[in-house]
Amino acid sequence: MRKITFSLLLVGATMIAKPYTQEDRIKDMQTMANAMQNIQNGFFYNNFDMIKLGGVTVAETIEKIEPPLSEKEEKDAMARIMNARVSMTNKIKHKVKRNMERMIDEFADGDKVGALTNFMNVTRQCMNCHKKLRKW
Repeated sequence: MRKITFSLLLVGATMIAKPYTQEDRIKDMQTMANAMQNIQNGFFYNNFDMIKLGGVTVAETIEKIEPPLSEKEEKDAMARIMNARVSMTNKIKHKVKRNMERMIDEFADGDKVGALTNFMNVTRQCMNCHKKLRKW
């Protein structure tokens, strides 16, 4: 009975949920930019709490990022394959989240160079996405 109730609630929530808009994406990007700045400051000040808070914020926020609705609902199979933005976005999201988790763990274990390497990998993934999607 619990599974059925949970399933109905989940379906109901997704049906009334509004689509992910450009304004939502801008807000999420600004949240991640602020969190990345906090992480960088955490490295400068050797402050684990700043790094952990920023890392968790980035990892949670990146889960919300989605490709444009027009590309997700593209009917032409060839256009979906050529764009490949949905799969690229999902791969980048996975890599960013994994690197954030590693960064937090390595800094907590005292491996600050390894943590900084993971932070740079996240920055690289951000630039990769912006280069391909925003044509930087």
